[in-house]
Amino acid sequence: MTGGGVVTEPKYQRIAAALKAAIAEGEYGPGDRLPGENDLMAAHGVARMTARQALGVLQSEGIAEARKGAGVFVRTFHPLRRRGIQRLTREAWGSGRSVWSVDATDRDVVVDQIRVGEEPAAEHIARVLGLVADEPVCVRDRRFVLDGKPVLLSTSSLPAGLVAGSPITRPDTGPGGIYARLAELGHEPVHFREEVRSRMPTSDETARLALPGGTPVLLVCRTAFTQDGSAVEVNEMVLDANSYILEYDFDA
Repeated sequence: MTGGGVVTEPKYQRIAAALKAAIAEGEYGPGDRLPGENDLMAAHGVARMTARQALGVLQSEGIAEARKGAGVFVRTFHPLRRRGIQRLTREAWGSGRSVWSVDATDRDVVVDQIRVGEEPAAEHIARVLGLVADEPVCVRDRRFVLDGKPVLLSTSSLPAGLVAGSPITRPDTGPGGIYARLAELGHEPVHFREEVRSRMPTSDETARLALPGGTPVLLVCRTAFTQDGSAVEVNEMVLDANSYILEYDFDA
């Protein structure tokens, strides 16, 4: 701060702002290499650390990505718009669509890792589902990949006794996914609650989502309820924060 009370923006932030403006104006397009540290040092008369911090700002905001030995490039991946309300309507999964297809529209989304099994319920899961501690739950752990990039880890827990023998206990649940199968079992979800928070990823999450250093994750925990208020699924999701826009569209 100067004597006149004016806040001076750090040099690295000014350089980062200039780079973002150049990207917005089309000077650098998706996949283009950005000026390196040496280039920024020469152009702006700053130290290497300042140039590195400027590039780090773009990487932390998901605008650019570093490629080992090659430099920093404008990201080619476009964030996925997650429509938090439309994706869970009965009209969607009741017609045989998965909730994920509502987000992806015409983009290529696949599940490349899936684990389905039975295990004792964790205390917080048991509490929500109205089970006793260690009572068995059916667990479905999946990794979703969009346009070749891992973007989401999803772990669903359902009362094992409720879904025993149903397609929910198999890797492929069939058209409409878990919610369509629950409806067939007489436990149709009619209400959902989602809680969202953020944190830095664990080492396992970093590896499975192939996250650049410093990238946070979004945690979305969704609970599905039947008409009588019974919780029938808890889905704990870990999202690459750089890959998602969370959209909630509703009337007043």
